Amino acid sequence: MRNAALILIILALGYRLLPTLDMAWANFPPLMALAFCGSVYFRNRWMWLIPFAGLCLTDLYINWFYAREYGYHWELSGFIARAASFGLALGLGTWVSRRKSWLWLLNGSLIGALVFYFITNTQSWFSDPFYAKSLAGWWQAMTIGHPEYPPTIFFFRNTLFGDLMFTGIFAGVMEWLAKRAEEPSLLDHETEEAEDEEKPAEVEVKD
Repeated sequence: MRNAALILIILALGYRLLPTLDMAWANFPPLMALAFCGSVYFRNRWMWLIPFAGLCLTDLYINWFYAREYGYHWELSGFIARAASFGLALGLGTWVSRRKSWLWLLNGSLIGALVFYFITNTQSWFSDPFYAKSLAGWWQAMTIGHPEYPPTIFFFRNTLFGDLMFTGIFAGVMEWLAKRAEEPSLLDHETEEAEDEEKPAEVEVKD
């Protein structure tokens, strides 16, 4: 199970690098979902370093690629904001792992994408002199962005799609492997609760 999770995460990290080959794939790779799913499924917290470190290292490579090809690079504050977002995704995954349901997996993936969108675009608004330091300027950073680039709301759409897609594939594969190996799945807790509710209460009879 753990090996399968590692393989899925490594493949997703490789998928993150596709924009360096074709910019049409920009923002589709999962970001928050990598850290989120890692903390949901890895019981050993040291294993959480794998998706977290993988995200940070691929960020460094992508930044180097953008600087070389387009003369654009992220500020240090941008790296810190993204790393903080990935850390929050780990915490979110830990919280969701205690709820054990497909609904919370979906909710966690959605919340993670929203957190990343809010933190990174707020950081861009704060550090980029292009944006007016006002509510209107913040709203521009959150929705339209720079006029020479596609609207930032489109990037959020792509990120959300990538996170939801990866969470669904990751969880689906892990649940299928768990059932094949006859191991407890993420949903076993819900099943047990449902069975307990269906059992009639035992009445103690006194002689």
